[in-house]
Amino acid sequence: MVPFEVASPNIDETPKPGESPITLVERLAIEKAREVAKAYPNALVIGSDQVALHGNEIVGKPHDHEHAVEQLKQASGNRISLYTGLALINTLTGAVQSEVVPFTTHFKVLSDRTIERYLQKEQPYNCAGSLKSEGLGIALLERFEGDDPSALIGLPLIRLIAMLEFEGFDLFA
Repeated sequence: MVPFEVASPNIDETPKPGESPITLVERLAIEKAREVAKAYPNALVIGSDQVALHGNEIVGKPHDHEHAVEQLKQASGNRISLYTGLALINTLTGAVQSEVVPFTTHFKVLSDRTIERYLQKEQPYNCAGSLKSEGLGIALLERFEGDDPSALIGLPLIRLIAMLEFEGFDLFA
């Protein structure tokens, strides 16, 4: 196993005026990595941020049952596009790599009963779009579009591995 530590940076995640969702997630991923990098002078630091879009509308975390029901009714039979900003900073060299990885989920048509039962069991109130795909939420989905399925849960591992390898990190050493 690759040794790692998890750190939560304290940054302002407010979008800048006129900032697109794609620009936002890349900026936040870099800012998160930079903030954490201050405490790790000889490390590879990863930052990540994700936004979900239904059409052109950002779908955030519902925080409560009522908003989760609304989000899932809107998603029913539709697609949600996810954009994950990924950044890797080599604190030794100062090198910064960043990218936005797209991924699309297609929802099944959801009955009111399915939505209610899912929310009772999973309670995904702190998940963007009310979807906890690593749990029962996967049953709400019909299909995916994207090169890196791990982007769905917020950390595109295929792209991250390529970034780590570019920095000379050998996963199998």
